[in-house]
Amino acid sequence: MNGVKKQNLPEKLCATCGKPFTWRKKWEKVWEEVKYCSERCRRQKADR
Repeated sequence: MNGVKKQNLPEKLCATCGKPFTWRKKWEKVWEEVKYCSERCRRQKADR
C-alpha cells in the first residue's frame, strides 16, 4: 500500500455497525480477516 492516496485505500463495511472503514497499516497482513471497524464493535458482536 506504499504510495497510495488515502481516498484510494480499500474499504469494508463493519459487521456490527454497518459503517464503512478503510484499510490501516496495522491490518496490512490480516486485511482479509478484518470484520469490525473498532475494538468496541468487535466486543459488541455477541450482543447483536
